[in-house]
Amino acid sequence: MTDSPVALITGGGSGIGAAVARRLLDAGHRVAVTGRGEARLRGFAEELGDPDGLLTLVGNAADYDDVQAAVATTIKEFGRLDTVVANAGSATHDTVAEGDPAGWTDMVLTNVLGPALLIRASIDALKETRGRIVLVGSVAGFVNGPGNIYGATKWAVTGLAENTRRQVTDWGVGVTLIAPGRVETPFWDGNGLPPGHLLTADQIAETVVWAVRQPDGVDINTVVVRPLGQPN
Repeated sequence: MTDSPVALITGGGSGIGAAVARRLLDAGHRVAVTGRGEARLRGFAEELGDPDGLLTLVGNAADYDDVQAAVATTIKEFGRLDTVVANAGSATHDTVAEGDPAGWTDMVLTNVLGPALLIRASIDALKETRGRIVLVGSVAGFVNGPGNIYGATKWAVTGLAENTRRQVTDWGVGVTLIAPGRVETPFWDGNGLPPGHLLTADQIAETVVWAVRQPDGVDINTVVVRPLGQPN
C-alpha cells in the first residue's frame, strides 16, 4: 500500500470528483480529496467507511495557500503524488448580457485560476513520479453557447490543458483534458436537469481512470464525452 499511486482531486466530495475518488480507491490508489464544505467531505468519507487510503482536506481550489497546503499534506501523508485532478468548478447558469455579475468572480476564479494553481503547486512532485495532470473541462469549452460565461471559462480550461502539455511533456508529465457533455450531478442543483439522456458521474469517472491508468509513455490528451442524443 505504501508504494501505491497517489491522486489529489479538487472538488472531490461529490459529483464527478467523488466518483473518480471511489474508482481510484477501488483500483488500489490512495486518494486525497479537497472541498470547501467540511460536512460534505466528512459525509463522503463515512459513506466509504473511512478507508485508510482516503484523505479529506478542507480548502478553496482558487486559493493558492489552500492548494499548496493540500499538496503538501498529501505528500506528507502518502509520501508521493502521481495524479492531480482539477475537478472543482461551478456555474452561475446565466448569460453575459442578462446575468448577475455578482456570481461571476467566484466562478471564473474556481474554474480558470483553480486548475492553474493546482498545476503550479503540484508540478515538482509530478516531475518526480512522471505523473499526470487531469483537467475536467466541458463540451461547453468546445461549442459556443449564446452568452455562456461558464462556457467561456471552460474554453480557458481547454487552452490551459494544451498550453500546459506543451511545457510539461518534456518533463515526463502527462496532461489529459476530460470534457463531459451533460452529466447528472449537483452541478444542476436549483436549476433543473436539462432535457434528454444524461451521463452519470460514474461514467465520466471511468473515463478519467482509464486515462490515468495508461501505460508508461502514453499521453491521452483530449477526451470529449457526450451522452447519446446530445447534438452540440
